[in-house]
Formats: sequence, C-alpha cells, structure tokens
Amino acid sequence: MNPKRKKKLILLSSMVAAVAVAVGLVLFALSENINLFYTPTQIAQGEAPVGQRIRAGGMVVEGSIERARDSLDVQFAVTDYKHEVIVKYSGILPDLFREGQGIVAMGSMNDQGDFEASEVLAKHDENYMPPEVEAALKASAETAAIE
Repeated sequence: MNPKRKKKLILLSSMVAAVAVAVGLVLFALSENINLFYTPTQIAQGEAPVGQRIRAGGMVVEGSIERARDSLDVQFAVTDYKHEVIVKYSGILPDLFREGQGIVAMGSMNDQGDFEASEVLAKHDENYMPPEVEAALKASAETAAIE
C-alpha cells in the first residue's frame, strides 16, 4: 500500500473512532440524567426502578400529610385514584402545596416501596395541572370506568 494512502487511512479511522467515543459518552451522560415520570399505579405495580432518579405525581390524599415536630421531614400520600404511594420529603414544601392538589415530586424509590423526594413541585394556580399528572389521572379514570 502506498505510504500516503496508508497515512490517510489511519487518520480517517482514528477520526471515526474519536467520533464514536464522543457519541458514546454523550449517550451515556444523557441516559444517566433522564427523569422518567411514573404514576402511583405504575409505582404500585413495580414498574418504577429502585434507586434511580424519577418523577412521580398525582393528587395529595386528604388527611395524609404527617409532619415531624422536630425537623422539616414530611410524609404524605399521592394518588391517581387507583393506587396510593407514600412520599417522604425533607425540606420546605411549596406555598401552594396542600391536600387535594396535584403535585410532581422528583426523587427515587427506596427498598421499602416509599418514594423519597428530593424536590416537590406544586401547581401554580387553580386551573393548572402538570401535564403528566393530568394525563395519568385521565387514563386512570378511563380504566376505572371500563372495569
């Protein structure tokens, strides 16, 4: 093989390898940072991965909010009107957080089946519902009507 042609082939193959490594690293980083949304029904059925960062949402169950007296720990239940999931959170809740309102929480599932939230987001006015929560509640209502 001609030395000039061999040099070009090596350069081209090393460029292809570098691009492949870069694409692989980008895809790995994106897969680590993705936050999938799960409904309480999906969580109750075991579809949510344990220990992986996810989003969960639904309506806060009436009478389920329990606050610790000596810390900022709070525990409450979230429902999609079919199943309930216990959410544990340590921190200051949003001003609009209350029973019967839609929320989206970001965090992970623990080994006991509870959702440990690192962030809780509440709707910002009376007409707004997070799109994921609204779709989950509609789907839950449709399946409940079929059964």
